[in-house]
Amino acid sequence: MTKDILKLNNQICFPLYAASRQITKLYRPLLTKLGLTYPQYLVLLVLFEDETVTVKALGERLYLDSGTLTPLLKRMEEHGLVERKRCSEDERVVKVSLTKKGRGIEKQAEAIPNKFSKEIQLETEEAKELKRLLTKILDQV
Repeated sequence: MTKDILKLNNQICFPLYAASRQITKLYRPLLTKLGLTYPQYLVLLVLFEDETVTVKALGERLYLDSGTLTPLLKRMEEHGLVERKRCSEDERVVKVSLTKKGRGIEKQAEAIPNKFSKEIQLETEEAKELKRLLTKILDQV
């Protein structure tokens, strides 16, 4: 007999995992039209807010380590979306900024959040509460 604590339906981790996969799946066709992957889209969202950020700050905002972020940024640079430059004051610091092509995607990307919201069909207050709870979890781990 399985203990209740080990039942899949009693786990918090499973619906988080499954929802994350499904959300990424919902974004895929929207981002494919822009030639982006989901992680690339997240990088652009940060850069739409702050035109230039350090790789370290970007990793902190996206919860990504440099081993994941560096190849991602390299591909984005090869596609002309971002530019990476070493800081003249400290060569260990790499700054990432949008190119003209990267900035040009912003207008097209503006439609994505509304399309996504229609797909998940959460009321505004439900979405705010979900975001609050997920942010609380991220802050704790």
